[in-house]
Amino acid sequence: MSAIPQPAALLFDLDGTLVDTAPDLARATNALRAHHGLAPLPYAVIRAQVSNGGSALVTLALGLAKEAAGHDLARTFLLTAYGEAVADESRVFPPLSSLLNAWEAAGRPWGIVTNKPRAYAEPLVEALALAPWVLLCADDLPVKKPDPAPLLEAARRLGVAPHDCWYLGDHERDMQAARAAGMAAVAVGWGYVEEGDDYRRWPADLWCETAEALVAAIASTEIAPTR
Repeated sequence: MSAIPQPAALLFDLDGTLVDTAPDLARATNALRAHHGLAPLPYAVIRAQVSNGGSALVTLALGLAKEAAGHDLARTFLLTAYGEAVADESRVFPPLSSLLNAWEAAGRPWGIVTNKPRAYAEPLVEALALAPWVLLCADDLPVKKPDPAPLLEAARRLGVAPHDCWYLGDHERDMQAARAAGMAAVAVGWGYVEEGDDYRRWPADLWCETAEALVAAIASTEIAPTR
């Protein structure tokens, strides 16, 4: 595998990659359990499922499969509880704030491509005072990741060729989307990786265990793959 050139643009997944949203989603998940008379789940258990979305959290909380009766109603309850406070405890992963500040000061393009619905992504981004040049959400296009279309649309809006973009994510579908879009796929190890899932086995071009490692990689003029 050849070395990876420095990116002209950075594109981030949102939950578990750019922002630690698990505390607020865990609160909403346990609110759903409390509504059904159940004890709260440990934070670590909920955190591992956050990247899989609201339906996965409902299944985790109540044992209801996506097709089961009552699942949709429970999902609405969970998302309503989450929507009431999307950024109470959510924070940008350090040191990504400093990275973005420097990136923006240099006038370099960046954006967010997420499977999170806009109704939750947009207020979260605003509450954290983030200013991506582009924000693509689950309901902005007919398809979502792992389909590459949202990543390609983000690159188009940024005016950057896909092969000059890095896409960073904490789920295998993020790597699949990046590869299909012709972008450098960067797997991050600090996100919401499920137990037993090794992010180093995802089809990526670069694997970063920590945000510090990512910052160092971006600062390099040319990055040799880790395997």
